Amino acid sequence: MRMPAVGITCYPSQGGSGVVASELGLHLARMGCEIHFITTQLPFRLENYHQNIFYHPVELPQYPVFQHAPYTLSLASTMHDVALRCGLDILHVHYAVPHAAGAYLARQMLGPERIKVVTTLHGTDITLVGQEPSYFPITRFLIQQSDAVTAVSGFLRDETVRVFDCGRDIQVIPNFVDARLYTPGRDDAVRARFALPDEKLLVHASNFRKVKNPQAVVEVFARVAAAMPARLLLIGDGPEMPAVREALAARGLTDRVSFPGAVTGLEDLLPVCDLLLLPSLHESFGLVALEAMACGVVAVATSRGGAGEFIHDGVNGYLRDPEDLDGMTAAALAVLGDDGLRQHLAEEARRDAAGDFGAPCVVKKYLELYDRLLAPGDLRSTFVRDG
Repeated sequence: MRMPAVGITCYPSQGGSGVVASELGLHLARMGCEIHFITTQLPFRLENYHQNIFYHPVELPQYPVFQHAPYTLSLASTMHDVALRCGLDILHVHYAVPHAAGAYLARQMLGPERIKVVTTLHGTDITLVGQEPSYFPITRFLIQQSDAVTAVSGFLRDETVRVFDCGRDIQVIPNFVDARLYTPGRDDAVRARFALPDEKLLVHASNFRKVKNPQAVVEVFARVAAAMPARLLLIGDGPEMPAVREALAARGLTDRVSFPGAVTGLEDLLPVCDLLLLPSLHESFGLVALEAMACGVVAVATSRGGAGEFIHDGVNGYLRDPEDLDGMTAAALAVLGDDGLRQHLAEEARRDAAGDFGAPCVVKKYLELYDRLLAPGDLRSTFVRDG
């Protein structure tokens, strides 16, 4: 029986939701699903040709009567057209607002019996955007109207239930990592671009918003650099980057920090690092920490949110309150000052990341979800494969 045809909509950026949606599409396509990305731009991880993957741009026409292009309406129309032309079975949207709104409208135009809507909640669509008074009612409505809702962590599921009291089941399907791509293995030539052989290399990767708490990264690095030879790699960009640069300059640390920007290919950069700092004010999951762990890099991450669902404090990494600068610094110095401890934690981190959070295990959960949605009276639903 044929595998399902799935339309995936996400923000085509380097944020966690876009990364997960792109990787999910890639893995589903390899398993035989027909995947149609319906986005404003081609997601950055899909720049090369991939079998069973198709891209449909959402056009945003400009008319003088519109102060802002009505993205949700354009998205809904594109979803509707693609579903009809390509015979989609499922619209799987990542991030509730506005993507679930577009899918809801498309389903209403098509008829609810023609297509199913899966909404995956990733974090700020619930903890930040969805709680804005002007978005709260529509976010709650869209969660209720989706055929299935998933959350990337138990923390996010519980927060959604607490805030929206939406009276429906929300399945936890965690973020995942491709452990074949994210692997240990230090490339000395790459590392030499950022640190000398006797220096420790710390890394932080994010979109540099306030919630990522980048000023704590600066402070912890300053304390580590005062205790041992060390350098810092800051991957990404965002609104807080100017303040981060100012704080580093004020401490005389600018020449000890590299800024490669919002680059692709974290699988090439993470393995050359010794420690990841992720002191976010909260993380619904913390995908970059999981990717670092798969690369054999120890993470010191926030204890607020979902990171604690895959980081076990003192076993495969460390969890600290984002305001506990002393605790984060002590954990970092313990790891960086003891190669035996670092290696032990790195091996545990790799094992855990590649196991329960490896791509094959998690992607199968999405296939099983699709199967349940399409099962009633539909022979096409017998597509879940073993392994």
